Amino acid sequence: EVVTLSLLMYPVLRSLALQLHSAITGSYISGTHSIAFINCLNEQIAKDIARAIMDKKLAACVNILPKSSALYFWKGELEESTEILLLVKTRTSKIGELSNYVRSIHPFEIPEIISLPIDQGNPLYFKWIEESVPRD
Repeated sequence: EVVTLSLLMYPVLRSLALQLHSAITGSYISGTHSIAFINCLNEQIAKDIARAIMDKKLAACVNILPKSSALYFWKGELEESTEILLLVKTRTSKIGELSNYVRSIHPFEIPEIISLPIDQGNPLYFKWIEESVPRD
């Protein structure tokens, strides 16, 4: 039981340790923020999902990129389509909640929701993300 509890607490403790280190040293901790990639069928769906993400304060910013061609396998067949890509900038700690929420509103059976941690960047931009996206 203690092992299970400590494993469940690890993300929370790690997050607090990173915040404390960052506050003391004034340096950015790689991976504190992330960019999530979400593909959408068309521009209207992309705008609706982007607005819903912003309304829930799950991101500081969502960019809606123009149409791109996609080739992928679906149910054993090679498919080709056009998609709109969302780039979602947020706290890494919000990725799980973001993913669950988008899956609940996205029309795709298996929506693409992937994220990458941000390694480095403009400290003022990261501060703005933190001001825009409430802590857990």
